[in-house]
Amino acid sequence: MSDPDVATKAPESDAQETIIPGDTPAQTGPTMGEHCTSDRPTPAGLAPKGEIRKLGGVDVYLTKPKSYPTNPSKLLLLLSSGTGIKSTNNQIQADKYADEGFVVVMPDLFDGNPAPNSSPVPDAEAQGTSFLEKLKLKAVELAKSLVIDEWLARHTEEKVMPILEKVIDASKGEFADAVGNGGGIYAVGYCFGGRYVLLLASERTIVQRGWSGAQKPADEEAGEGAKPTTKGPYIKAGALAHATLVSPDDFQGLKVPVSLVCVESDPMFPDEVRETGEDLMSTNNLEHEVQVYPGVPHGFAVIGDYDDVNIKGAQETAYDQMLRWVKEH
Repeated sequence: MSDPDVATKAPESDAQETIIPGDTPAQTGPTMGEHCTSDRPTPAGLAPKGEIRKLGGVDVYLTKPKSYPTNPSKLLLLLSSGTGIKSTNNQIQADKYADEGFVVVMPDLFDGNPAPNSSPVPDAEAQGTSFLEKLKLKAVELAKSLVIDEWLARHTEEKVMPILEKVIDASKGEFADAVGNGGGIYAVGYCFGGRYVLLLASERTIVQRGWSGAQKPADEEAGEGAKPTTKGPYIKAGALAHATLVSPDDFQGLKVPVSLVCVESDPMFPDEVRETGEDLMSTNNLEHEVQVYPGVPHGFAVIGDYDDVNIKGAQETAYDQMLRWVKEH
């Protein structure tokens, strides 16, 4: 792979190891914490093995099993956090699934515009800073939050879903053997990408102005007598880790088995949203599993080095959970 195809690591992002949920507090509007916008240090000795290329007119990171296409494989979409397809850690994450027999396609969900970097702000109290310096640090935190919110406003589901549809259509053509061997397409998602696993796993009514559960369905716009038009599900099964920006409505219409890796007391995926989702999936008899991991920061399941052996162990356990789910379905 040429040098431009492998991203330079972003600075460490999960704040201090002792801060468990690990990042910025929840805010009133949609937002993401630092874990979703910059990488942990890459574990020693690991490097990406795939390539960045076009698929359906979209940039993707593509990685395959060594034995493909001689031996049958399955097709897996990996939907990343805000760090995107040039993140070294995201590429290594995709390679791990490829080593397990999947042709992995990681689309650029952000059309060349990954999230702005959000390295952690030093703790003012621990630094012994003055009152004025504390105010300056708070101002920096607010400014970063506003930058992330502005970035999120440019990357809504109305923008992201058409990107995914292009990649899915192209994958069905180029990797028809892998799609056929798996009986469909599988998906895993992390942070920002986690929510889109839920959307791909759902059957949803097409709305007049794009994908949004809050807008009026096309048949209502057209008047009585028009037949509802639906899309999805696009995948056979999905697994997601510490999703962000999820609402209870995102659990409506789920049609395929899903596995959730969740963080205890996660401000980015509040307990009430998770519990509402669990109730809806149970009520609708949807095959699912939810594992809540205590004592770990949001973003822990993404490849990246930690000093804490408990977080390292949880990262491997979460990967095993997600891998087992897509393999068994």
